[in-house]
Amino acid sequence: MASQHPLAGAPPAGPPKIALKLTPAGHKKQQEDPNFIAELINTAENGRSGLVPSVNPLIPEDHRPARLSQRIAAAAASDPLADLPNFDVWYEVVLEGQASLSSIESESATTTETPADAGKLSLPKETLELIHRLHRLDEVESVHALQPGPPPAVNPSDDPRSVNQGYLDAAPAGINARYAWGFPGGDGVSVNIVDMEQGWNLNHEDLQAAGITLISGYNAAYYSHGTAVLGEMLQVDNTIGGVGIVPKAKGRVISQHRPTGYNTAATILDAVNNMAFGDILLLEAQEFDPVGGQYYWPVSVADANFDAIRLASALGITVVEAACNGGYDLDAYVNLSGKYIFNRSTPDYKESGATMVGASSSAAPHYRLWYSNHGSRVDVYAWGENIDTTFTDDNTGTENYYTDFFSGTSGASPIIVGAAAAVQGIANASLGYKFSPLQLRQILTTNGTPSSTPSTDRIGVMPNLRAIIDGRFINLAPDLYIRDYIGDNGRVPSSGTVSNSPDIIVRQTPVSNPQALFGQGSGNENSTSLSQTILAGRDHSIYIRLLNRGGSPAQNTKVTVYYAPAATLITPNLWTLIGTVTLPRAVPTGRVLTVSPRLAWPGSKVPAVGPGGYSFVAIATTDKDPAPVLPTTFPAFVEFVSRNNNVAWKAFNVVAPHAVGASIRLQVGVAGAFDAPRKFSLRGVGSLPMGSEVRLEVPVDLARRLGVVTPWAEAEDEKGKVVLVPLHPFGRGEIGEGILPVGSVSQCELVVKVPEEEIKREGQWEYEIVQAWDGVDVGRLTWKFERGDDN
Repeated sequence: MASQHPLAGAPPAGPPKIALKLTPAGHKKQQEDPNFIAELINTAENGRSGLVPSVNPLIPEDHRPARLSQRIAAAAASDPLADLPNFDVWYEVVLEGQASLSSIESESATTTETPADAGKLSLPKETLELIHRLHRLDEVESVHALQPGPPPAVNPSDDPRSVNQGYLDAAPAGINARYAWGFPGGDGVSVNIVDMEQGWNLNHEDLQAAGITLISGYNAAYYSHGTAVLGEMLQVDNTIGGVGIVPKAKGRVISQHRPTGYNTAATILDAVNNMAFGDILLLEAQEFDPVGGQYYWPVSVADANFDAIRLASALGITVVEAACNGGYDLDAYVNLSGKYIFNRSTPDYKESGATMVGASSSAAPHYRLWYSNHGSRVDVYAWGENIDTTFTDDNTGTENYYTDFFSGTSGASPIIVGAAAAVQGIANASLGYKFSPLQLRQILTTNGTPSSTPSTDRIGVMPNLRAIIDGRFINLAPDLYIRDYIGDNGRVPSSGTVSNSPDIIVRQTPVSNPQALFGQGSGNENSTSLSQTILAGRDHSIYIRLLNRGGSPAQNTKVTVYYAPAATLITPNLWTLIGTVTLPRAVPTGRVLTVSPRLAWPGSKVPAVGPGGYSFVAIATTDKDPAPVLPTTFPAFVEFVSRNNNVAWKAFNVVAPHAVGASIRLQVGVAGAFDAPRKFSLRGVGSLPMGSEVRLEVPVDLARRLGVVTPWAEAEDEKGKVVLVPLHPFGRGEIGEGILPVGSVSQCELVVKVPEEEIKREGQWEYEIVQAWDGVDVGRLTWKFERGDDN
C-alpha cells in the first residue's frame, strides 16, 4: 500500500525507551561527563548486570526543527509570563538489556484498543519501577516512557448506527456547522490544520482532492483511524461521501513514528516549526502514566509532551488534545512529584494552553460516555459515538469505505477542531485576524451546550457555532463603541488617548436636533470643541455619540453617564451617577455616527467643583453587546477603558479668561489607585501661546512622594505649604514620579496666565496634566482656553 507509506518503513520494535529530564545541576554533570546518565541508570538499578543504557538528546540535533531556538525566543517575547521549556535538558534513554515492550508494538496495526484492554496495555514492571527510582534522584526532574500505543478510539462493533453527520446540526444536537457555512470563512478557508497520529489513507476518494500532505514521520499504522479523523474535518464538498465540518481548510498530517523511533514531543515540535499563529494542531494520541504505568491518559501527562504543547500555545498555535479513553477522573490524578497537575482548583495545576476534549453520547441531552476521561481540565465535549465519516481497510487500503459508527474521544476531538477552524475562518474574514489559543478556548466554551448532568459528567460544554457567531467574540453581532479619540476605529485595545473622548458632549442648553448638529453629515463629526463651560447649579444637557462596527444593528441601546471632580485619574470609587439615556432607534452598522437623545443633568445635581473642571465616563450597552463589569482592581481598571470600546472617558473644561492678563487658578486632583499603593508618573503637556506662564502648585507631601526637584521655593496658601513647579506652556514637562497612597486624592492647582494680546485674539488653546502607570497613560485632565465675552 505505497500510498500510505510515502517514506521508508518504520523502524522495527526494539528495547524500551524513556524520556529523562535532568535538573540544571544534573544537566551540567552530563555535559561534563557523557556517561553520567548511564551511571544514574545503573545506580537506580543497583548495578543490575546486563543493562546497557544508550543516551541521546530527546530532540536530536540532526532532526531538531530548524528554527526551534528562534521560535522559543519568539514565544518568550510574546508571552513573557510563560515558563517556556528548555529541551536541551531532555534525553532519550534506550534501555538495552531490559525486557522489550514488543508485545504492545507487535499488536496488529488494525487493532483499535478499548479501555477494557487496559490490563494488557501497561508498561512492563521493570520499566515502571525504574521510572519511579529515577524520579527519586536529586538530579532528575522528570521521567516517563517513550512507548507507542493505539490512538484514542473505541471499538465500534457494539455501537448503534445514527443519522449521518448529525454532529453538523443545530444545538443542542450538534455544533451547528451548517449555520457557520453561511458566513465568509465558516467553511475553514484560510485556516491550517495539522493532525498528529500514526497513519492515514490520504488517497481516500473523499479526501484526495483536499490535497492533504505529510509533514514528516512514517505513515505507519492505524490508517483507518487517521482516515476517519480527517474525514470529520476535511471531506471534500462534492457529489460523493459526506462533507467535512471545514471542507475549505488546509489539512496536513504528521506522524509520531520518527526516524529515531516513536517520539511524541519531537513530533509536536516539528509540527510547531511548520505552523504559524492561528493554526490548529490536533493531538490524536494517548500516553502511559509514569506513576501506574497504565495507558489511556492524555499526552500531556508526560512532561516532555507538556513542554512541547506549552511552546506551541505560546506561539499562538491552538492545540486540541483528546482527553482519552481510560474513564479516569483527571482531577484525582497525582504525578510522581505528588502534584494534582490536571485539577484546576489546586495550586498544582499546570496550564499548557491546550483545549482538552471529552466524549459524549450522540443523542441530546448529551451524557458523558463511560470511557471518557473527565474532570475540571476537560474544556469541551462532542459526539463520541455514531460519527459518520470516511474509513479504510488497514490491510488493503480501500479508498471508498465509510462508517457511521466512528467513536471515542478520537471522534470527538476532530469535531472540536472543526468548530475551532470555523471560528478562526470567520474571524479572519470578518475581523482580519485570528484568535490566540486561550481566546479561542474561551470562545468555544462560552454559551455552549451543557452536558446532561454537568456536575457529574465534568466534560465541559459542546461549542455552539451559532451562539459564537451571533455573540460578541466574532462581532457579527452589534459592536457598539464610543470613540476615545478622533480616529479611534473601535478596535481594542485602544492605541491612543483614553481620556479625551470627542463623543461625550456637555451643553448649557438643550439642542433641538442633536443628530443634525453633532451626528453623521453634520460637519462636526470630528470636532472636539462641541462642549461648553459647565456652570454649577444650572441645568445642563449631555449627548453621547456612538458608532457600530458590528454585523447587525444595535437594538435597545442605552448609555449610562457618570461624573467626577476634575482629577488626573478617575477610578470608579470617585464616580457619581448622572443617569441613563435610551436611544429610540437602532444604531446602524457601517460606523454611522449616531447621537443619543438629551440626558438631563439637573442643576441641583451639578456641584460647584471649582474652575478646575469635571470628568465624565460613558458606558454603552445593547442586547447583544452588553456593558462590561465594573473593575475591582486597578490593573483591571487600566484595561477597562482601553479594552472595552463601549466605555469612554472625558476629562475637561472650557475656561474663558475673565480678566486681561490675569492668572487663572484651576483645581486638579492627583489620585492614587483604589486597591493598593502604586507608582505613578505625572507630566504636563501644553499648547498655549508664546509668552504664557504655567505652574503647578503641589502639596509638600505629594511633591516629596513624586521626587519633585525645582528651583522654586515653597509657598504658603490657605491650605498650607505647597511646592511651585514651573511647566512648559507649549511643550512637555515632567513633574515627577513616585508611589501614591491607596485611595488618596491630593488637591493641586494649575495656575495659567496667557498674555493680554493673545487673549484678545480668536483661537483656542489647551493644557493637560497626564498621569501614567507602568509606562501607560491612565489618566488625563484637559483644559481648553478661549477668548472670553468681556475681551
